[in-house]
Amino acid sequence: MIRTPVQAPNANAHAERVIETIRAECLDWTLILGRRQLDQTLRIYAEHYNRQRPHRALGLAPPLAAAAEPIPVSPRDVRRRDLLGGLIYEYHAAAA
Repeated sequence: MIRTPVQAPNANAHAERVIETIRAECLDWTLILGRRQLDQTLRIYAEHYNRQRPHRALGLAPPLAAAAEPIPVSPRDVRRRDLLGGLIYEYHAAAA
């Protein structure tokens, strides 16, 4: 736990940005019926957010990106994976 200073309006700016992004891109578009579904939805979205989604501050790279060099892929070899019932799409190269 990190304590924030009293009356510091910008102390939680990063956390508020992430929470707003989760709400706008995920939770506002889904109907959550229970705690287990909420936990699963947030786990899937957090995995996508940290491993696949590009971030502007990082030069359009995800925070936990693989350090490997990009491999040229033919458009025919690209596959789409649906997450959260089709709310989010991830694209990857098909296994050769």
